[in-house]
Amino acid sequence: MLIGVPKEIKNHEYRVGMVPASVRELTQRGHQVLVQTMAGDGIGFSDDDYRAAGADIADDAETIFARAEMIVKVKEPQAVERAMLRPDQILFTYLHLAPDPEQTKDLVDSKAICIAYETVTDAYGGLPLLAPMSEVAGRMSIQAGAQALERSQLGRGMLLGGVPGVEPAKVVIIGGGMVGVNAAQMAVGMGANVVVLDRSIPVLRKLDAQFGHSINTVFSTSESIEQHVLDADLVIGGVLIPGAAAPKLVTAEHIRAMKKGAAIVDVAIDQGGCVETSTATTHDQPTYVVDDVVHYCVANMPGAVPRTSTFALNNATLPYIVALADKGYEKALQEDAHLLNGLNVFRGQITCQEVAEALNYDYVSAESVLA
Repeated sequence: MLIGVPKEIKNHEYRVGMVPASVRELTQRGHQVLVQTMAGDGIGFSDDDYRAAGADIADDAETIFARAEMIVKVKEPQAVERAMLRPDQILFTYLHLAPDPEQTKDLVDSKAICIAYETVTDAYGGLPLLAPMSEVAGRMSIQAGAQALERSQLGRGMLLGGVPGVEPAKVVIIGGGMVGVNAAQMAVGMGANVVVLDRSIPVLRKLDAQFGHSINTVFSTSESIEQHVLDADLVIGGVLIPGAAAPKLVTAEHIRAMKKGAAIVDVAIDQGGCVETSTATTHDQPTYVVDDVVHYCVANMPGAVPRTSTFALNNATLPYIVALADKGYEKALQEDAHLLNGLNVFRGQITCQEVAEALNYDYVSAESVLA
């Protein structure tokens, strides 16, 4: 198979779909890999590094999209990239379609086969291709939140851990999944007063076993969210419903009643955000203020630490890339029900129920389109 790796073009996105070590795994198996020039510059890999791994170098994205049978990316294709997709071409990347009707329409119109990292599952009920970026984003959320609380950023002017004789900041984390666990780990390490809310008792028990008395676990209800958000100095939104738009758990009314200068980091912004007042931002302009509350809503947070993020992502995606290349998409999807869950768009049809429901498309099961 001919696999194409274009250079990412989203704002301040320096990650790349495949590192040279991943390319070598494919070329040693007899596949061709075409990498756009300078695609790896943001993480310290030159064109010569890719050539040494067996890749060919293309001068532009147009060549990649015109020739490749499978496109491997990191972020969702931008409009100019979507226009280059071909019928039956495989697209393997993060898509986050539920809050993005324009992208969804373009992918449907393209008749391409679009497999989303974020809905691939595993035998343990997890999301193995989303997990590494959730780990990164969870840890980064505390860094971003700590900075947002600085007075120069219009925050409350608080140090997360305080100092002897001065109370630490209260950090409220909504969602005890991969983002929440990693955010809690960082916040505890910085000495903050940490509360984690989740509606799953097993998740809360797991958090309690992991952190003990270092955090407070609270069952998530409308009342408990309101109580803790209004008392928070920093709120981390880490809620996820696989494939679906994030529920709006923090309302505009909550924002109006929060402390002046409090901060929110909405990690769920890729799926539309779990805060009613959240709007996606970029690394160029990461924050804005609504009702005196600083909002950090960067939609590609891990792109700020692209080397760590790319390696973590490649470790997870490589086995699936190999399977798709070795077997072809039909056999690979038919033999792996977890990879099949990643199929979101197939030749003009929506095969992810959550996306279909969110955007009012007819849903067709992935099993039926491959039958």
